Parts: sequence; C-alpha cells; structure tokens
Amino acid sequence: MFRLSAVRLSHFLPSVCLLVSGLAAAYVRDLSVFFTSLFNVLPTLVLLLGGAYCAVYRRQRELFLMLTVYIAYFLLDTQTDFYRDNGRVREDAAVVFHLVCLLLPLMFALYGAWQERTHLFQDMVARFAVLLAVGSVALGLEQSFPQALLSWLAEIRWPSLHGQWMSLIQLAYPVFLCAFILLVVQYLREPRPLHAAQVIGLIGIFWMLPKTFILPFTLNIMCSQVMLMIAAAVSHEAYQMAFRDELTGLPGRRALNERMQRLGRNYVLAMTDVDHFKKFNDTHGHDVGDQVLRLVASKLSKVTGGGRAYRYGGEEFAVVFAGKTIEECMPHLEAVREVIANYNIQLRNQDNRPQDDQQGRQRRGASAASSVSVTISIGASERLADHRSPDEVLKSADQALYSAKGAGRNCVMAHGVQAKRGAVRMA
Repeated sequence: MFRLSAVRLSHFLPSVCLLVSGLAAAYVRDLSVFFTSLFNVLPTLVLLLGGAYCAVYRRQRELFLMLTVYIAYFLLDTQTDFYRDNGRVREDAAVVFHLVCLLLPLMFALYGAWQERTHLFQDMVARFAVLLAVGSVALGLEQSFPQALLSWLAEIRWPSLHGQWMSLIQLAYPVFLCAFILLVVQYLREPRPLHAAQVIGLIGIFWMLPKTFILPFTLNIMCSQVMLMIAAAVSHEAYQMAFRDELTGLPGRRALNERMQRLGRNYVLAMTDVDHFKKFNDTHGHDVGDQVLRLVASKLSKVTGGGRAYRYGGEEFAVVFAGKTIEECMPHLEAVREVIANYNIQLRNQDNRPQDDQQGRQRRGASAASSVSVTISIGASERLADHRSPDEVLKSADQALYSAKGAGRNCVMAHGVQAKRGAVRMA
C-alpha cells in the first residue's frame, strides 16, 4: 500500500541539488588545472569516504550501490581516457559501453530494491556473489563474442518504438524504465531519503551515459554525484533516527535540546501530558495507545501561533514558542487542548482495519464502531529574568503541568497563573 502522506520534498531536495550542480559542472568547457585534477580523483575519493561511512554503519545496500556505480565508472573511464589520448575509441569500446548501459540500471535497481537481512555477513556474501557472477558473465561475453554480442545488443527490436533521439541501444530503454518504476514504487511504499536518492540517481545515470564521450568530465562528475546522493541519504536518515521520533514523526528530545540552545531572550516552553495514559493503555492495548500518541502528536504539530511540537518521551510532549509571551501563547495552547478533547477515536477489530484513508474516513463517519476520547494537560512557562537557562524554563513548565494535573486535568496552566479548565468529554 502506498504511503502518500509520508512523501516529503525534503527527501528529494539534497539529491536534486547534487544532480543540478553535476549538470552545471558537466557543461563547463574550460576548466582550470585544479578542477581537472579534482575530477580525475573525485569518484575514487567519494567511494573511499562514502564506502567507509556505509561499512562502519553496516549499510550494505548503499555500499553495493556505490560499488556498482564505481565499477561502471572505471570501465567507461578506461575507454574515455584512451579516446582523449588517441583521438579514437578502442576496439572493444562499443561492446563495453553497451554492456554498461544495459547492466548498470539493472544492477542499480537490483541493489536499490534489495533490503538488508538479519544475517549481515550472509547478506554481504550474497550481494558480492551476485556482483561477481554478473561481472564474470559480462567479462566472458566481452572477451569471447565481441562482434556477435555487439550485433545482438545493437539490434533494433521494436522499429515502431525507435526514435531519432535515442542515443543508447534500444534494449537499455526498457531496462531503465523498469528500474525507474521499481524504484518509484519502492519510494511510494516506504518514503525514505535513500529511496528518493535512488530515483534521482537513476535519472542522473540515464542522462550521463549518452554524454560520456561528448562532454569531457561528465562521467567523473555524475558518477561522483550519484555516489554522493547515496552517502547524503545515509546521513539524512541517520539524522532522522537521532533527532526524529519514529512513532509520531515529531522531532525528538535530542532535537528539543538542540533547539533550546538556540532560543533568544523571549520564548515560551510548554509541557504536555496525555491524561490517564497508562490506564488507557492497559485497558485498550498498546496498539490503541500508539494510535493515541500519533493523534496527539498530529494535533500538536498543527498548533498555531508559531509553536513547534516535540516528542519529549513516553506520553509527554513539548511545545516551543520562540519570540512569544505567555499571554500570546495561552489561546493557542487552549485551542489545541480543545481540539484533542473533542476528537473521537474509533476502536475497531484489528482484523478489520481499513485498507486506505478513504475507507477509514467512511468508517469514522459510521456510528457502529465504539469510540473513546482522550484529553491532555498542559503546563507553560515564559522565560523570565530569574531563569538562567532554558532548562530552568522547562522545569517551570513541568511544575505548571503538575499544577494542571492537580487542578483536575484537561486544562492549561501557566506558571504562576490560574488554570483555565476545559470541558471533559467522557468516552
């Protein structure tokens, strides 16, 4: 099932920037000696640094994606060096080029869709065995049947589909198309920065191959950029794991601590707690408890007034208002408290879950399913002159939260201000 709601522009942005910068660099005609020397060693340097990074963190899929791109670069770079030095191509240039055009998208899609398994060593051996087998077969064919193989590769099998614009062998286009569809479907099913980088990287490879012998450093630049896309995606995902809560999608406690160090003189911190969450969790089960946390996180993420929500831990959340006073923030906190209190959560049989969002909305409109509602308590504190650090402001907000709990829950309490009590809806 596709998760279109999880698709993010930020997944594609680093890869698109690298692709655009690679295209721009490839079209530069007159390069200085420095850049010429840099582009000659850049693919190897990127592989060593990015490959070491992936190996340390046991990201085998990304490592073999880089190896696949680098092997293709090495084979074609040998041909382009000979072409630049002698003004003509080598005798086996056409066979090597066509094999790379056919096998590179195939292997790129294969390793891109090949998920890591539990047994990492066995998984690595299997990936290496596939790479060795395909490489050995390709090398054997290139050495033994060059002319026959070249004729078979270059044959136009579908004349009605062959256009004047086609610069690659006809077989390469359906392979690229199938690889592109596979990687796009993978991203839509599991939106991740890595999967987005694979899609953009395949586009870069598709653009690069016809320009290999036309633009001087296209091969070096684009292969480096594709490997950088993969390495950047690994870093992006590592950042998300460290700073973003997996269950709710909100920034986590580490992100909150980092944000608190960058706040100015005027700000408000609010602590939020789901009322009676442990009892609710014990009664309805952990799956429904997770659903409640996602609901609360979703509503808090939409808080108005410039607030930013964070998952603090357990059933606790924090909201940061930069450059605001407590009087300005209280109406927005009260509004989000009321929205959560008035939201009905439909409880259904886990074996009869909706298949998509539309079916879920239809079921929410029906009255057959039992429903419950949850409430939250909020404590807020403004940064005052006697607060020496954001941690002290957070501690004051926590004290206000305890006061809200003591005042009967389902209310907003500011540090040193009377509670504003909300109406409680019973399940």
